[in-house]
Amino acid sequence: MSNVRPSTASFETAVERANQEQYVLRLYIAGTTPASSRSVENLRAICEEHLQGRYELVVIDVFQQPELAKDQQIIAVPTLIKQLPAPLRRLVGDLSNEHRVLVGLNLKPKEHGESRKPTETP
Repeated sequence: MSNVRPSTASFETAVERANQEQYVLRLYIAGTTPASSRSVENLRAICEEHLQGRYELVVIDVFQQPELAKDQQIIAVPTLIKQLPAPLRRLVGDLSNEHRVLVGLNLKPKEHGESRKPTETP
């Protein structure tokens, strides 16, 4: 039983460390299109809910800074690049699927017991 405690403590320490990691995100968009605006809004909402105070988000317009898009080999927009924590990840699209974004960022969804309605049959 004494072997369980160190591994439990190690696990809890790892979880705590993961909860404190800073995220460095770069969102590449193309101008002020509805898709670009939607992706920025979606990502900011997700970050505020799941990473509050633990993220740096830079929005890069490929029309204004094409050299940055070329350096990162951006071929479609919107594209989100998670630079930190490792591993580097890329997500393409308007980021409207929160679950997909969370998986891409290696985050677990928060539990919202009160917002979930049980499915009951009459």
